[in-house]
Amino acid sequence: MPGMLITIALATLPVLPQLKAYQVDPSWLTPIEPLRIADHTWQIGTANITALLVKTSEGAVLLDGGMPQAAPLLLANMKKLGVEPGQLKLILHTHAHADHAGPLAEIKRATGATLVSNAESAALLARGGSHDIHFGDSITYPPVQADRLLQDGEQVTLGDTTFTVTFTPGHTPGSMSWNWTDRQGGSSKPLAIAYVDSLTAPGYHLDHNPAFPKIREAYAQSIAAIRTLPCELLLTPHPDQSGWRYADAAQPHPKPMSCREYADAAEKALLR
Repeated sequence: MPGMLITIALATLPVLPQLKAYQVDPSWLTPIEPLRIADHTWQIGTANITALLVKTSEGAVLLDGGMPQAAPLLLANMKKLGVEPGQLKLILHTHAHADHAGPLAEIKRATGATLVSNAESAALLARGGSHDIHFGDSITYPPVQADRLLQDGEQVTLGDTTFTVTFTPGHTPGSMSWNWTDRQGGSSKPLAIAYVDSLTAPGYHLDHNPAFPKIREAYAQSIAAIRTLPCELLLTPHPDQSGWRYADAAQPHPKPMSCREYADAAEKALLR
């Protein structure tokens, strides 16, 4: 009975492992009400992941999105601030990991906004985070195609607001940081905002890494660049890393940090 022998043999094999979802701290998934950062800049993401909405004279700009499941929250918070889907004109981002770029495909479909990236990040976005040089295929998300690729130092303008990109590779090869000018409290004095990408290396191999051979040099160059940014108000993709507590509406920024302090802390953690 050959068929019976096959059945018995298969029954002795171990069961294949279950798939493991990308699980995160609950605060990364906890909705909060939109938080005003400056006159035209709002945090519209979750309690502990940054997603910024900047309103300009010609429409709105989204910087980062959070986890893939955050798309409905972002659209709802935009609407609370008077921004309909068609009024979102640009999507910018810091790096192409699932906890920041996760909902960008859905947001782009819902709004028709132009997604701006650079060559390194665009490749990872198009793969939906797969084949990541540090995490492999463990933190994937819906893939999305960039519409415009930037060079280091290039500017993106919408209406009365100009965003300047600074390439800050390290956390990912395509990491980007952004600068723009806003105001606070109706003041006529310009406020230089810096949205600076993560400088952490969670589980990374910083020496003899064949996928990123000069990763230490990349971090060092990025740290040096961040020290020189216009930076009266610092924001980061993970808000606690720059002294923010978005969920505390009464005191959301108890420990302000400068770009220099942020860079110094990263240097101490990574390069000394």
